[in-house]
Amino acid sequence: MPGWGAGEQAEQHYLVQPRALAGGGDIRHVSHFLHASGWQDKSVAGGPLVMESPDRTVRLAYNPHVLPGGWAIYADANGRDNAWWAHLGRQTPVEIVAGLTDALTRPRDAHAPDIWAPLEQQGWNARAEGRHYSATSPDGSAWMQYHHKSDGEAMWWTGAKDAQGNGWSGQFSISTPMHLVQAFTAELANPEPVMRPRGRVPFSAQIRTWSVSVLPSQLHAWQQTRITAARTGAWAPSSAQRVRPRTTPARPYAPAGGARTRR
Repeated sequence: MPGWGAGEQAEQHYLVQPRALAGGGDIRHVSHFLHASGWQDKSVAGGPLVMESPDRTVRLAYNPHVLPGGWAIYADANGRDNAWWAHLGRQTPVEIVAGLTDALTRPRDAHAPDIWAPLEQQGWNARAEGRHYSATSPDGSAWMQYHHKSDGEAMWWTGAKDAQGNGWSGQFSISTPMHLVQAFTAELANPEPVMRPRGRVPFSAQIRTWSVSVLPSQLHAWQQTRITAARTGAWAPSSAQRVRPRTTPARPYAPAGGARTRR
């Protein structure tokens, strides 16, 4: 579009791989999508982010100021699912968190979910370990595990850590609907890099970064595309007519005219 971005100054960002070690990112990636999908913001001024689903059965909170801090999701029992919960550390990349939270706004797929399939498709090493079953990323930094605790209960355990021990971990109750866990693992295993602004890239020998120059108007356009996708899904007339919205613009990390150099 002629004149698009005229007079703007490009800002330096970085593409980061693997995404599991990219750091938390901007929580608005999660909250704005939910809000556009009809969720209510229940946050108190100066307090943590708190949101509630349109039917008031699911609550999400993000609080970085408590230990261990991070994301907490609680869902009441309904006619189909038992009550469930999920906790994800504050350094969980928002793009991976959104795998689960975006799926909360979509109708359930008719096909039986397979949480291991997205991992195996990306070359993760899946194996049985005693009473546990786990999959580990090709570089060994991220994992997903069906974990039996010592008290006999089971849960899903996930996370990522570099050689210095920096990273995050998360747990899902065993009653978490499998289609949500699969949506999470699909983003956990997604090989595409994620973008972080200068100064927000973790220091780790296990990540790869590329510098990109991005115009503020481009960032806004990509964010608006995601919000529009959420609104489209929320206002679709029926589940039969709903198509899974594309929640990430096509390759937003390679803007036209943007310089790209590997660091």
